[in-house]
Formats: sequence, C-alpha cells, structure tokens
Amino acid sequence: MGETKQDRLKRLKMRSWRRGIKEMDLILGPFSDTELEGLDEAQITVYDAMLSENDHDLYQWVTGRVAAPPEYLELLKIISEFAFKS
Repeated sequence: MGETKQDRLKRLKMRSWRRGIKEMDLILGPFSDTELEGLDEAQITVYDAMLSENDHDLYQWVTGRVAAPPEYLELLKIISEFAFKS
C-alpha cells in the first residue's frame, strides 16, 4: 500500500522546513504550509523531486541568479512569486 496524499503532504512539509540552509527553510517552509495543498498532483510530484536537489542550487534557482532546469521552471515561478511578493 502506497503513501496517502495526506502523509505525502506531511512529509513534504517536514522536508521543506528542514533544509540544509536557513534561507531555504524560510522560503520553502511557509510555501509548503500555505500553498502545497493547492498544487495539482503533477506539481506535487515535481516539488517532491525538487526537494532532493542541493539547497545551494535551489536557492540560486528561486532567486533567479542561475537558470533552473526546465522541469522545475513552472513550480519555481510559483515559489518565487510567493516568497518575494511585496
């Protein structure tokens, strides 16, 4: 029997708050708390994969300092808009 959607979201939220660098905790933690449940299944799958990436790379992608891999572009746009809204 596989992981339920609620268990998966709980795991992803925990992983979002417990990153390797504090900057990513502060970006992904609040995002996961408020936005994760609104993502569709495909976006959640991409988010899950993205959490396996190196935090320093993720930070560069989210801030737009370095071009992100194409598979993450849509989701990173959503995260960046959430994290850096004024």
